[in-house]
Amino acid sequence: MMPRALRGMRARSIALMLLLCCGARLASAAPEDAQLADTSKPALPIGSTLDLQVELHRRGFSCGSIDGVMGLQTEAALRAFQRGAGIAETGQLDAATREHLPLSAPALGSYTFTAIELAGVHPVPKTWLEKSQASALGYGSALELAAEKFHAHPNLVRKLNPEVDWDKVLPGTKIAVPAVDHVEVSGTATQIVITLDTHELEVFDALGRVIAHFPVSIARMVEKRPVGDLHVTVVILNPDYTFDPDLFPESEEGRALGRRLTVPPGPNNPVGLAWIGLDRPGYGIHGTPDPENVGRTESHGCFRLANWDVLTLVGLVRDGMPVSVL
Repeated sequence: MMPRALRGMRARSIALMLLLCCGARLASAAPEDAQLADTSKPALPIGSTLDLQVELHRRGFSCGSIDGVMGLQTEAALRAFQRGAGIAETGQLDAATREHLPLSAPALGSYTFTAIELAGVHPVPKTWLEKSQASALGYGSALELAAEKFHAHPNLVRKLNPEVDWDKVLPGTKIAVPAVDHVEVSGTATQIVITLDTHELEVFDALGRVIAHFPVSIARMVEKRPVGDLHVTVVILNPDYTFDPDLFPESEEGRALGRRLTVPPGPNNPVGLAWIGLDRPGYGIHGTPDPENVGRTESHGCFRLANWDVLTLVGLVRDGMPVSVL
């Protein structure tokens, strides 16, 4: 899947340079009105799976959607952190890991919805034609908005806020959220490695140390997986997307339309909030409107990350960076 070419290449280049200079902290910063934990307080011991997931996300080791459950993606993120830290790769929160991975701030904070962001919440169109006619593909609900802002599974957000009527969220509503106010990766990225059989994308520094880890969805069909050595060629934030019915032979609507459609940007765009193009025509690393399914379902050919993870990755990559697909 490839987004439609955007205009304003100079402006895009400037935006990319700002992202690269500011790093992953800028890419994953929370809104200014988020009232989150004070990171100046002394480190705390990790006491729960939720604590662990939040702290791993803060350091660039994503377990997908934060849900408070010790599943396979959380174990994979913990193993990657352990490898990066040079300690035994157990996938467990053992004594050595606790020493290297203290909780830098309380795992939960609060967030208050604003009138401006809630005004942008609208049901997501169902058909390709309706999507192409929309001005943007923003969040479909207040729950989706909150979950994506704070790297969380919607079920966790519901659990943390049992008193909230998610069908009637008003400006000024205050909720509890995972305190992932920014992602700060330790080290300078020099290479991306995508491992197909484990559905993992990892970023390495010049010493071969893993400094970031993300679950990734890969192509359903083996022949569409671009195994080998690739390179980053372009980074596009908030891309639009060209729906080509030839790429979706299973789509009854596509067969009836018989023509391409341009789908506008937004978190519910098919390629999410960012596109990292590769030097294989039509292939790239991008976001998704379905973060809960990343690493569990398969794509049409590209490498799909949660929107929050692809934004962190945007803050790490550079033009020409090598990407190995194993």
